[in-house]
Amino acid sequence: MMVETGPQGSAVRILQVAPPWLSVPPAAYGGIEWVVSGLADGLTEAGHDVTLVASGGSRTQARLETVFDEPPFEQLGDARIETIQALSAYLRRADYDVIHDHTAAVGPALAALTDGPPVVHTLHLPWLDEQIRLARLIAWHVRLVAISHDQAARAPDDIPINAVVHNGIPAERYPFSAEKDDYLLFVGRANREKGPEQAIEIAGRLQRPLIMAMKVNERYEREYWEEVLQPLIAAAPAAIELVPNPGHEVKAGLMARAAVVVLPIQWSEPFGMVMPEANACGTPVVAFDRGAAREVIADGRTGFVVPPGDLDAFCAAVDRVGELLPRDCRNHVVERFSVARMVADYEQVYETVSTIDLRTHVKRSL
Repeated sequence: MMVETGPQGSAVRILQVAPPWLSVPPAAYGGIEWVVSGLADGLTEAGHDVTLVASGGSRTQARLETVFDEPPFEQLGDARIETIQALSAYLRRADYDVIHDHTAAVGPALAALTDGPPVVHTLHLPWLDEQIRLARLIAWHVRLVAISHDQAARAPDDIPINAVVHNGIPAERYPFSAEKDDYLLFVGRANREKGPEQAIEIAGRLQRPLIMAMKVNERYEREYWEEVLQPLIAAAPAAIELVPNPGHEVKAGLMARAAVVVLPIQWSEPFGMVMPEANACGTPVVAFDRGAAREVIADGRTGFVVPPGDLDAFCAAVDRVGELLPRDCRNHVVERFSVARMVADYEQVYETVSTIDLRTHVKRSL
């Protein structure tokens, strides 16, 4: 493991373990990596001794330890890659007071099998069957943190959720603009659950231009784009433009100029980083009332949350976004979804992990 030097604090020795697939922060697509980046930097600025285990190319104010010289994105999902990253981190677990694990499975499993400092595991993924089975196995060995109250409420009764910490974003990295163009903006993966087909239909109904800033690089995403979305776009009465795999600056620039970001999501998304990102740019969001949408959007102030599947209500809400104030959108993010707030919330979690007996801690109403 290559070690790069960084500032050293003295309060708490905290190990942050990132997924191996992308650099921290990510060059383009990547939600978890932005969370980890803000958390590692914010904790370091607060005076803690923070070590970040992440792939090469990462940039952080914390001490950086890299396992892979380049992010192994082409091997996304390969359990061997995640095992190497997590095991490299946990072999030095005695050097830390708290471990905060953001990997999908291997790291929390190691925590359940080994002795060492308390482990906090953020549940970045939805409650799929495999996630539920894993959570049941590790729940009494690690402190599980949900990223929304909706996600926490969906946990089975025998899985204790110890805290809810909303994700935070660095609002200063998102350009604010009160002046808007006329286009609708869709941001997300080329995946049916994100609602791109509905976004195309909404643009056609409203006769409004639509820009689709989409991650289209994995095989199943390319197939979905070519086989499903391209024919819909060709037949759509609205002007639709694809911006594939945009970097952060391009994505943020599109958000700042958009009239509205449309999120006709088709699943219960645990958080949804696109919503606070758009609001930070002063741009309202219209979304179906699924997952954490109602927690993140201030309905009637920073956007609108409409009944799932109701495209008439969705289009009507898009027509109303001119009533909303861009500055209210920005202020909402600064007040509710800042990195500083996220860091403070996790500090509180870290402060309690050594005093709460996880084996007797029961699930409570959140």
